[in-house]
Amino acid sequence: MQTVRYKCFELFIIFILIPVSFAFNYAPILKMMIGVLGFTYIIYVLFKVENIKLRIEKNINWKAFWKLTIIKFLIIAIVTATFVWFTDVKNLFVVVLNKPKLWILILLFYSLFSVYPQELLYRTFFFKRYKNVFKNESFFIFINAALFSLAHLFFKNTLVLILTFIGGILFAITYKKTKSTLLVSIEHSIYGCWLFTVGMGSMLGFPS
Repeated sequence: MQTVRYKCFELFIIFILIPVSFAFNYAPILKMMIGVLGFTYIIYVLFKVENIKLRIEKNINWKAFWKLTIIKFLIIAIVTATFVWFTDVKNLFVVVLNKPKLWILILLFYSLFSVYPQELLYRTFFFKRYKNVFKNESFFIFINAALFSLAHLFFKNTLVLILTFIGGILFAITYKKTKSTLLVSIEHSIYGCWLFTVGMGSMLGFPS
């Protein structure tokens, strides 16, 4: 399970073949079974093969993390709010203004049950498992972001693919710097929750 050939085959199945297959129309129960089996395999490899220990990292530079994350968030907030204002103004902050309870519930559910598993898979697992497969660090980050974007192919929306690719770059860089699943999950949650808040949630599958 540790050979480069095996890892390349594994990467193809988990990060290319399965996400692409989800873009096709077939029984949802079958997709769910594939997803559960795939995630079970990933958890097994992560803890039993790679011997990852999930814990809150010591010596986290919270000040540096929050400073950089807030700067990036402000840029994202300005750009996306402007985009929604000019392209779909009726949905600008529509959920938070009209259904605040739903807004809070969705943000909590999304952060705990969507973001963290994604970061466990696309950053913690991916970096630990495939870092030695790619010799060029910049190319490795590009591939990680591209595959993260590919995971959203089933939305069949070009803007979603662009946004998730940009997000993938940001999250990969954060994880590379911090080696922290917690920090990259917090960053991911902030940006994702903002997209839902500002009115771009429907294209990402958020209920509205």
